[in-house]
Amino acid sequence: MRKILPLLLFSIVFLLNSQKTYAQLPDAATPIPPTATPTPTIIVRQQQGPSPTPYIGKANCDACGYCEGNPQAGSSSVIPGRWQDCRRCLYPALGEGDIQATANRTLVALPSPDPFHYYTDFGCISTVPGEFATQISSFFFSIVGGIAFLFFLYGAGVITTSRSDPARLNYGKRIIYGSIIGLLFAIFSVFILRIITTGLGLPGFS
Repeated sequence: MRKILPLLLFSIVFLLNSQKTYAQLPDAATPIPPTATPTPTIIVRQQQGPSPTPYIGKANCDACGYCEGNPQAGSSSVIPGRWQDCRRCLYPALGEGDIQATANRTLVALPSPDPFHYYTDFGCISTVPGEFATQISSFFFSIVGGIAFLFFLYGAGVITTSRSDPARLNYGKRIIYGSIIGLLFAIFSVFILRIITTGLGLPGFS
């Protein structure tokens, strides 16, 4: 009996501890909420550097024959003799005055030549109808004026060598009168042409 009593007490204490531990355990039917995983934050740091330089295109040579570089005799960068006249013809946006070729203003930003003008051995030729007619008439009447001036000199020579010969004297006078009329016609030809074209209202003439 003495041996059974301690064993019985030990059993009671063990049962009480087991119930207490079981009561502290969570219920199997109750789900345990998962722990939320924090989302990592990505921080992008911009590097502070110099601002990029904008690209500026540049041609190697312009339409007047000048190439970039130090102009030296015998090199491809030598300045042509009539470069200023050609530049005024093909690049009128740069101004009418002379500019320095080594400034490369005809090369920077790839400037395109004026599509309505061409530079030739006879000078600047325009394809605009009004300018072209004026250029042709000026060239033609300048030749006419030169010829009239030569005839004026010839008539003066005939008069001085007439030696009181009435026929030769009248012949020299007619030559001088004709040359004077030719000179006046050549001088006012451009103005006459402008009046006619403006009066008719031809397109391209101003």
